[in-house]
Amino acid sequence: MDITTISYVLTGRSLIGAISPIAASATDRRGRKFGMLLGAALFTLASATVVFWPKFPGLVIAIITATFGKYIFDPAMQAYLGDRIPYEQRGRILAITEFSWSLAFILGVPLVGFIIARSGWMAPFPLFALLGSITIIILFFQIPNDQPSSVPHGPSSGVRIILTSVPALAGLAIGLFYTGANEMVNLIFGVWLEQSFGLQIAALGAASAVIGLSELGGEGLVAVFVDRIGKQRAVAIGLAVNCLAALSLPLVGRTTPGALVGLFIFYISFEFTTVSGIPLMTELAPSARATLMAFFVASQSIGRALSDLLAPRLYAVGFWLVVASAIGFNLLALIALTRVKIPIKSDNTIPVV
Repeated sequence: MDITTISYVLTGRSLIGAISPIAASATDRRGRKFGMLLGAALFTLASATVVFWPKFPGLVIAIITATFGKYIFDPAMQAYLGDRIPYEQRGRILAITEFSWSLAFILGVPLVGFIIARSGWMAPFPLFALLGSITIIILFFQIPNDQPSSVPHGPSSGVRIILTSVPALAGLAIGLFYTGANEMVNLIFGVWLEQSFGLQIAALGAASAVIGLSELGGEGLVAVFVDRIGKQRAVAIGLAVNCLAALSLPLVGRTTPGALVGLFIFYISFEFTTVSGIPLMTELAPSARATLMAFFVASQSIGRALSDLLAPRLYAVGFWLVVASAIGFNLLALIALTRVKIPIKSDNTIPVV
């Protein structure tokens, strides 16, 4: 298939995030376990679709359905932990769950590439369907049944709670802006490395390793420090360091090692900000946690889409303008952070069974 057709498919995959808050609101109304089972079931169904329909339309349906399942599963899982882990300890626990994302990137993607190289493009999908089925079984038998939250019934009730909460809207703005800042550099750095140093495979391969290691490092730092220093302070520190890292890129990026060091600091500070923001978001609308976390994913998707539109045009002027725009987005996130207030409440978390 030509690259334009593939881009349309990936655009559809990204846009599915826009409707995920509506679907995730079912998790607030029917329970977190229901949401996790639904998300895992959609992923498994998507993988099985390719097994039984190994054609391009089947792949398109699978990509969109699997992504939709992830957008339902992640908020349900984060809301489930938010219900059970006290806010003062929640940062460490949620940071540990984020290791799965980094390890999947570092270990899972090369494994899938190896399987495809040996047996063809559809070879991993039976394995995905099997792992998805095992996940459903584990969730069903190991996760205790939970009661729906106190959110009023109705598919739009959780959405209404989010849209009328200033702290929740400020949190969504933070996610939009800092994700947009990251995407500004994320989209352009490969072209920048190639044009700056004439390197392609070697430099980009090293950059991919840098990104994977920075994600692990950022999650590790959050697990150790975020509950000690506070979630809002951690987000502010991450944004400030990310601004400094972006500012340094045109200066230290005059050599390949310098560019990779700058990218490492940029990505580790972004990951630190992102993972610190997750436990913060789980406490901004406790009665509609899953819906808010799905909105958070959607806001990040909008931030990426906005930067994907702007970054190439800014880079045509110069890399310095890309960097300046990334810093500007981060400063907007810092301004939004000042409007985030954690509701004062007694500890109503549910002990883990």
